[in-house]
Amino acid sequence: MSRKVMGVVMNGVTGRMGYRQHLVRSILAIREQGGLPLGDGTVLWPEPILVGRSAVKLKELADRHGLTHWTTSLDEALAHPLAEVYFDAQVTPAREAALRTAIAAGKHIYTEKPTAESLAGALELARLARAAGVCNGAVQDKLFLPGLLKLKRLVDGGFFGRILSVRGEFGYWVFEGDWQSAQRPSWNYRAEDGGGMILDMFPHWRYVLDGIIAPVRSVYAHTATHIPARVDESGRSYQATADDAAYGVFELAGGITAQINSSWAVRVDRDELVEFQVDGTEGSAVAGLRNCRIQHRASTPKPVWNPDLPAGESFRSQWQQVPDNDEFDNGFKVQWELFLRHVATGSAYHWDLLEGAKGVQLAELGLQSAREGRRLDVPELTL
Repeated sequence: MSRKVMGVVMNGVTGRMGYRQHLVRSILAIREQGGLPLGDGTVLWPEPILVGRSAVKLKELADRHGLTHWTTSLDEALAHPLAEVYFDAQVTPAREAALRTAIAAGKHIYTEKPTAESLAGALELARLARAAGVCNGAVQDKLFLPGLLKLKRLVDGGFFGRILSVRGEFGYWVFEGDWQSAQRPSWNYRAEDGGGMILDMFPHWRYVLDGIIAPVRSVYAHTATHIPARVDESGRSYQATADDAAYGVFELAGGITAQINSSWAVRVDRDELVEFQVDGTEGSAVAGLRNCRIQHRASTPKPVWNPDLPAGESFRSQWQQVPDNDEFDNGFKVQWELFLRHVATGSAYHWDLLEGAKGVQLAELGLQSAREGRRLDVPELTL
């Protein structure tokens, strides 16, 4: 069995998401399992090349995990003799320029979302990558979560009959940072730094709806900044200039209505931090990150409205859990493996920068809808 070493330049891994999900739970996890088998007797061995702004943080991280390649120079990282793939998990405003530099250097591109701050920028990145002939992909991790994989299985199997609607609830209470430290970085709440709920989450909702239910055809959004003042990591008060909640109504192909509430100012009364309820003529399902439960038409109870009496039945107990029927790995790692295999073997890969641009498009239209107070169509995107 031969080993193919593939250098992966990883920018932004000193941040929470870049470190936990992409470096530790994806790239290092692939190494811990002995590499990625390519099916022809070759094992792909990803070699991280860390890049970022802080030499102190990079060295500490590299020492912690026994890594040897790190630098504060993007050009130096891209020029490394092993470098084949560039990955970006930086803050959004820094992403587009770095991706352009990596494409110009001939590197294959894999990036967090949103891929750019504007639709024009996102489409230009997709065009540049295509012209350069490099493999390219955008992170769409939620498609690989157990709960949503089960939901996709139900859709593909015709469980719902004609799908009528989707209801999504996402979010949790992010502490203001005064008497308890916030669980999310302060830049998330400053529009000038690329923060905002719509820019953060509408790209997710685009690929979830498009990929599991049906393509998005229109959007109406309302935004709010429920918590106007917060305290940052250094204990300094600051004004929140970005939306911390977004309430969206989406029309999908086939006349399906989707409504998704997203908020950093909501206390959780759900089984999971995100849940989607899909209702159809033949059955319904509620899917979260890991679990999915269903209620078929034949077993649907017949509630009767009577506010004068307490509820006499446990509605949640009337649903049935969908079995795993499979072993589920970390969603980020699964998509990393698909992308690395795509680069190494030319295998099919759907989630490219054009798909990433669709998420930026929906975010841009959502922000416009919120400003103008009207529903907007979502045009088809082509390069």
